[in-house]
Amino acid sequence: MNLLRLVPTIIIKYFIRSIHMFYCLLFPLNKNKVTFASYRSNKIKDNLAFVNREIRENYPSIKRKLLFKKFESTLKGKIKYIFHMIRACYHLATSKYFIIDDYYYPIYVIKPRKGIEIIQLWHSAGAFKKFGYSTIGKSFGPSKEYLKHIPIHSNYSKVYVSSTEVIPYFAEAFNMPKEKIYPFGIPRTDYFYSDYELNGLIKKLYESYPELKGKILLLYAPTFRGKSHYQEKFEIPFNISLLQEYLGDSHALLIHLHPYMVYKELDTIHQDFIYMMKNEFPIQELLVLSDILITDYSTVVFDYSLLNKPMIFYAYDLEIYTKERDFYYEYQSLVPGPIVDETMSLIDIIKQRKYNYHQIEVFKDRFFKYQDGKSTKRIVGHIFHS
Repeated sequence: MNLLRLVPTIIIKYFIRSIHMFYCLLFPLNKNKVTFASYRSNKIKDNLAFVNREIRENYPSIKRKLLFKKFESTLKGKIKYIFHMIRACYHLATSKYFIIDDYYYPIYVIKPRKGIEIIQLWHSAGAFKKFGYSTIGKSFGPSKEYLKHIPIHSNYSKVYVSSTEVIPYFAEAFNMPKEKIYPFGIPRTDYFYSDYELNGLIKKLYESYPELKGKILLLYAPTFRGKSHYQEKFEIPFNISLLQEYLGDSHALLIHLHPYMVYKELDTIHQDFIYMMKNEFPIQELLVLSDILITDYSTVVFDYSLLNKPMIFYAYDLEIYTKERDFYYEYQSLVPGPIVDETMSLIDIIKQRKYNYHQIEVFKDRFFKYQDGKSTKRIVGHIFHS
């Protein structure tokens, strides 16, 4: 990356660092305060929501602060985010615990005050496609010049992951010691072991979409392909007309996109087959409701494996994606389901209904040390008592 292009980032770095230092001098550290922060959405969800609820219900003396602002890559959005980071500096200066679930710029440009713990509950389970320091030199990853000035994923006190298996990969991605990474589970997966009232979920779905009654539900959840925070263009990679022709009478296709991806209006001819699931159903509910998952390189496969339901991998651009991003494991030997790259092969597998459930079981056991619905309690207990 050209140094000149980094100048605004470097200026913001020292501005944020100065603001944080000022707050540290002005305000004391509150040992009973937890701040949850993310730029993935405007409201708390997923791992952070589960941990927040556990603290609210079982640690009433702890003060909780929610700091959520979805990043927008427009000029106006960037200016707004600077003000958000100023607020973040105050809470970084005054919170004993600061918990995040993704990249969070202010953390990497400050010197954390003594006594604070910065905790990473990474939004993806398992270790699949490479990220962080593992992508240096890839078109997706940060440049060495950028890392000289912005040491991404630095200052973490604790990181929680799904299993011992993935600790080396997270240590590499975050450029941190393995000893600070704990295989205690993924909080949001506790949902699968809770009394989530499947009948209630089905009723909710049918109230919104009565035409789905009796249909086999295919959930298409592709990975994010953009380099920035938004992938402006999303195109369904398979032939929808062909899929509808062969499967439309008995199946429906639900589409759930990554938070950074933009939904596109569909042709009206497909409206009784394809359903864009935007906000009414969280991804965990869609995983429970669906019968088959279709994805490419999304880490949602780890969550889905806990449900022991079939997956199909539509890897139409595997060679390109491997070159741009790469994986921690060989893709073909890792994924717990058939791999296809064209529509008729996808249709054939769906119609044949032949899946290797033992393969899913082995995958699940490899990437989840605990399968007991107690990940949130385990993590919160460790945060407060270790």
